[in-house]
Amino acid sequence: MKKRPEPVQVVKQRRDAALKALVTGVPYIAYLGIQFERRGDELTAILPFDDKLIGNPLLPALHGGVTAAFLEVAAVIELAWSGLWEDMETGRVDPGEGLALVRFPKTIDFTVDYLRSGLPRDAYARARINRSGRRYASVHVEAWQDNRARLFAQATGHFLMPPPPGSPAE
Repeated sequence: MKKRPEPVQVVKQRRDAALKALVTGVPYIAYLGIQFERRGDELTAILPFDDKLIGNPLLPALHGGVTAAFLEVAAVIELAWSGLWEDMETGRVDPGEGLALVRFPKTIDFTVDYLRSGLPRDAYARARINRSGRRYASVHVEAWQDNRARLFAQATGHFLMPPPPGSPAE
């Protein structure tokens, strides 16, 4: 007898719980207040405005380090999520147990282009994986505030991918 598919709401709850567990495992993400919104397998990082994020109070403008960290977090979580998503969808990992096995990629280099000052308001970012292999990944990230077409920063990063759990390289 063919197994009946799970109700869509159960699948959505499991995916949302997996993303929440992935993000809450990193204290720096919580400190900055970064959140993630999921639509299918696509993630949008959200940096809600907070006074502690201001670097220059005279403008006022978001601190450049906060902007860079926001972009890097978006890239790393996108890479980790893409691997976790594939494992969840194929049934190799149960999100309840498998999140303890998730290992984050390590940054090799990360180049940020500051296109304009980040204003004192919420910011959004989306990462696109250009290449992801067993050992190496390349990611491009774009950040905007009020208008998706008007970026205030973008970045390109290269990452060392963690070996899969149980592999000899681990």
